[in-house]
Amino acid sequence: MISRIDLRGDALPEGPALRDLLPRADFDVQAALEKVRPICEDVHHRGDAALIDFAEKFDGVRLESVRVPAQALADALAGLDPAVRAALEESIRRARLVHRAQRRTTHTTQVVPGGSVTEKWVPVERVGLYAPGGRSVYPSSVIMNAVPAQEAGVESIALASPPQAEFGGLPHPTILAACALLGVDEVYAAGGATAVAMFAYGTESCPPANMVTGPGNIWVAAAKRYFTGRIGIDTEAGPTEIAILADETADPVHVAADLISQAEHDPLAAAVLVTDSEELAAAVEKELEPQVAATRHTDDRIRPALAGKQSAIVLVDGVEEGLRVVDAYGAEHLEIQTADAAAVADRVRNAGAIFIGPWAPVSLGDYAAGSNHVLPTGGCACHSSGLSVQSFLRGIHIVDYTKDALAEVAHHVVTLAEAEDLPAHGAAIKARFGWKVPESK
Repeated sequence: MISRIDLRGDALPEGPALRDLLPRADFDVQAALEKVRPICEDVHHRGDAALIDFAEKFDGVRLESVRVPAQALADALAGLDPAVRAALEESIRRARLVHRAQRRTTHTTQVVPGGSVTEKWVPVERVGLYAPGGRSVYPSSVIMNAVPAQEAGVESIALASPPQAEFGGLPHPTILAACALLGVDEVYAAGGATAVAMFAYGTESCPPANMVTGPGNIWVAAAKRYFTGRIGIDTEAGPTEIAILADETADPVHVAADLISQAEHDPLAAAVLVTDSEELAAAVEKELEPQVAATRHTDDRIRPALAGKQSAIVLVDGVEEGLRVVDAYGAEHLEIQTADAAAVADRVRNAGAIFIGPWAPVSLGDYAAGSNHVLPTGGCACHSSGLSVQSFLRGIHIVDYTKDALAEVAHHVVTLAEAEDLPAHGAAIKARFGWKVPESK
């Protein structure tokens, strides 16, 4: 069901050579980009009419309006299962605790007497959030996008999710209920690249946004790439990933269950176990079959995901080598199930989120740990972070110098301007002092 990659015995290669040995899904955003380009431009030119036509083409439903009525949000919340509502409310509460602590404060540095630089943090004015609605419904993604935006102080928040024929062209009612719980009342029935284009260009119903965040399929990722520069994005999210670094102390039942938990997202989902224990590897392989057989989404998602080139059990000589492998892989989700797991986790450099020990599975982070589950995929954890309050803030430097403070450093500024062959830069300083550079004190 899942392949093996044996990296024992020989010295592990460095950098890209090691990454090339590790499993990864094929996810060609550039190829998808050419297919979403005409879709995005049609939305640009025809606005809501294009969104309605694409909803009929891709989602099988003819919309009367792209904007979701306020009454539909209220009805969805009123009809929400009480247990689901309680779980969503607890998820929101915990996410707020974590993300509220991420707020930045204005800070002033006194560089010299009379000269200071202040850094203030300003939220983006308007964001468009995306909640997928394909194989599964993701109210948790509504929470993970909306909470950090709200805690950052974003004033205008809109959300898009694909229309569902089953619900009369509205997004899934649990998505709408989550929006109602969060106070997000601007919601649109739009999916995939069309939703990103709607936020990027704006339409008759939807004003343009400064930024778009949220996970999605390859078409969402391609549309984000298409609009990078026009709008801000969080990341070009690819198929979900879990990597587990485990030794002989790990429970194979837990490890198998956690691999399956991510495999059920998508046939391209990656499930990778890195271990120095042949016994654990064999036990996990044995455990996978009955657990897969006992769950849903077996043949359309889980088996293809586990059998795909993106998933494997990677055998290494020891935990030290395992750390090198998981750092090279840069997983979206990384579980550490080893002896002294906290100490091992502290040495990890590249991961979207790290889950320590047997009682912190990825599923906890997906819903109720308080952490954010919108995380970098495809190895991007080596340079990118997950969604946070910081994602929605811009740092602005405010420079405040007196005449004396400028005079003290003027000769350095002029010297550097001349060294870069930019004499007008230096002239802008000289003009303030009668074209004579003050002597340094």
